[in-house]
Amino acid sequence: MNNVKANPYLFLPFYFIRFKNGRVLLTNLVGEYIFLSEEDFNKLVLFSLDKKSNIYLRLMAKHFIAEELSDSTIELLSVKYRTKKDFLSNFTALHMFVVTLRCNHKCTYCHASSKDLEAGYDMSRETAKKAVEIALESPANIIKIEFQGGEPLLNFDVIKFIIEYAIALGGQKNKKIEFVVCTNLTLISEEILKYLHEKKIQLSISLDGPDFVHDHNRSYRSGKESYKYVIAGMEKAKKYIPPEYISALMTTTKFSLNYPREIVDEYVKNGFTSLFIRSLNPFGYARSKMNTIGYSVREFLDFYKKAFMYILELNQKGINIEETFASILLTRILTPYSNGFVDLQFPTGAGISGVIYNYDGNVYPSDEARMLANMGDNTFCLGNVKNNDFKEIFYNEILMSLVSSTCAEALPGCSDCAFQIYCGIDPIRNYLSRKDIMGYRPSDDLCFMYMEILKLLFKIIEKNDPAQMDIIWSWITRQSVNELQLN
Repeated sequence: MNNVKANPYLFLPFYFIRFKNGRVLLTNLVGEYIFLSEEDFNKLVLFSLDKKSNIYLRLMAKHFIAEELSDSTIELLSVKYRTKKDFLSNFTALHMFVVTLRCNHKCTYCHASSKDLEAGYDMSRETAKKAVEIALESPANIIKIEFQGGEPLLNFDVIKFIIEYAIALGGQKNKKIEFVVCTNLTLISEEILKYLHEKKIQLSISLDGPDFVHDHNRSYRSGKESYKYVIAGMEKAKKYIPPEYISALMTTTKFSLNYPREIVDEYVKNGFTSLFIRSLNPFGYARSKMNTIGYSVREFLDFYKKAFMYILELNQKGINIEETFASILLTRILTPYSNGFVDLQFPTGAGISGVIYNYDGNVYPSDEARMLANMGDNTFCLGNVKNNDFKEIFYNEILMSLVSSTCAEALPGCSDCAFQIYCGIDPIRNYLSRKDIMGYRPSDDLCFMYMEILKLLFKIIEKNDPAQMDIIWSWITRQSVNELQLN
């Protein structure tokens, strides 16, 4: 006790990780970070830092150390922590509606276990009405309804019904409603586009790269190539839908790994300003094909890093395009805010940030849980909109268990991780691989992937190259580099 009193400063909770270049990264519970040399880190832990040094002052300012534990210090840390966890106050903002399982495509990696066009897997108006009523009981002031499939445009009448009913009911409840249609665009028509434009509906489309990559991964059920029809649908959509209302997603297969630059160039060619580089999801049809379309996590990381560095290179040439996953992480690192990305949160975003209503009315805490059910395991079904009310669905033991078991501060491998505050967990994927929602970090591929991407981003931040940092801040602030520099 006497030794503690003699120490010139107190440690506030922090974590650390050593980089290969001899630098030590320190982070804390509120997302602050600092790089130290090994020598300065040793001085820190041995209470021998010079109080007049710049490092000492920076550690004080970022709340890694304190000379006394005052009420004002605790209050400031509390405010920062509440800001980082603010996504919890928007319970549940994202509501995904699977309006049909039918699809005119049969992609090599389909995780939704889509059905052929003649099958009767459509959401009825009765089910849709009940789902909307439950969705709008959420305490969130802004509700996003996302239409998924299959190919949701195959049940466009129900999409229109949901939009009209949600707008009317949302007006009564004083809630703002946003809508997104996730579509392969091959069934888009002038009539549909006029309606989407009138209602200010966003489009999320699938584009895996140039024709030879896209067609390898995504084709019609007949086997016919789909790229030219997607591009035709996109050009048609651009006549009605503002560019900022159209986004695209790609999924990486083994075939895609050889073409990082070509995939990025395809997005640039089509006028997109963002690209989300996604790995395979091992659910549905994809799970049975992993031997042919899958890859190791190291192979994906090699592909990701090549594409990411090429994106930075293009930005330095004046071509504005962001890598969305990196942008999400960089926002968490460089700003006080968490952007509430549902798939990467502690506690899990499953159920408390996003929820999905299947065509039959069954409710799941995440798309992965719904995919698992399509594979025959209904463990995570929260209820059915025709039989259960909001409280029964969102306050049941299944969801409570998911939340209570995914608090990073108590999870082995996460509780002492330097990247904890920026990261998150997918309990459903853990369950699929290990029949355990908590998972096992030492052998978890997703954990390794997230850590390596975070290391890449922190290396760029530490290097502090002005040109690259301008690009990063342009992504975070949603400005071009030129606009950012003018401001």
